[in-house]
Amino acid sequence: MPATSTTTPASAAPRAAPARAASKVPAAENTLRILKLLASKRGPMAASNIATALDLPRSSVYHLLGVMEANGFVLHLHEEQRYGLGISAFELSSAYSRQEPLSRLGRPMLASLVDVIGESAHLAVLHGRDVLYIVEERAKNRPSLVTDVGVRLPSHLTASGRAILAALPKSQVRALYPNAAAFSARHETESPIMKYSALSSHLDQVRQRGYATEHGEVTPGFGSIAAAVTDHVGWPTAAVAVTFLEEKLPPEQWPVLAARVQKVADELSVRIHGRPQPT
Repeated sequence: MPATSTTTPASAAPRAAPARAASKVPAAENTLRILKLLASKRGPMAASNIATALDLPRSSVYHLLGVMEANGFVLHLHEEQRYGLGISAFELSSAYSRQEPLSRLGRPMLASLVDVIGESAHLAVLHGRDVLYIVEERAKNRPSLVTDVGVRLPSHLTASGRAILAALPKSQVRALYPNAAAFSARHETESPIMKYSALSSHLDQVRQRGYATEHGEVTPGFGSIAAAVTDHVGWPTAAVAVTFLEEKLPPEQWPVLAARVQKVADELSVRIHGRPQPT
């Protein structure tokens, strides 16, 4: 009996999965794609550019933009012949903030981190040149910290702030710190970061290392490690940080703790449909 071939026919070979499964409601999906595209840009776009970027027929794009404009989700700038986000999109953004998704998603994740490392953790967002703390999970038998919910601190002094600033474009950081008056210290011992050149150099180190640190500049004797939480375009939305007595944690152990912090920050980025920081 002749041997049976074990070669798989070309027609039966497994095929690679498509990059994106075909939607059963293409109009709804394409509407959302247009909104996401406009939200990722720094300015309005021409309809033709939207069609090209999303590989959609121009006629479909014009039709969808017309419906979106009628419902306030896009605004047609007639003089520029471009489309930008409308007031309804802004209302969605405001509703997102009111529902505090970062706090709701972040709190249990920070609680789990605290259980593992035995140190206090917090979640902060950028508010002007300050960081605003929105979640604090205090570890058992650890002292209270100044980083309570609702507290604002200068971002250049904190690990959380430095993690966020390092993920911003350098031009944005420069705009936040235009002169020496933008810098301040909390104690008689002046922070080593009191001018833009020092801040810029430090943020380069944060980018290279992948996480931010702080050594007693907020509270003497306490150190912090932080990593940025980023959105779908890589913009820093928040930072996850842990704070501890420096005498209890030798410097050689900081990278191990930083890896745990980075993991939580990346997980939170994914939960908000963001893009984790490259390592």
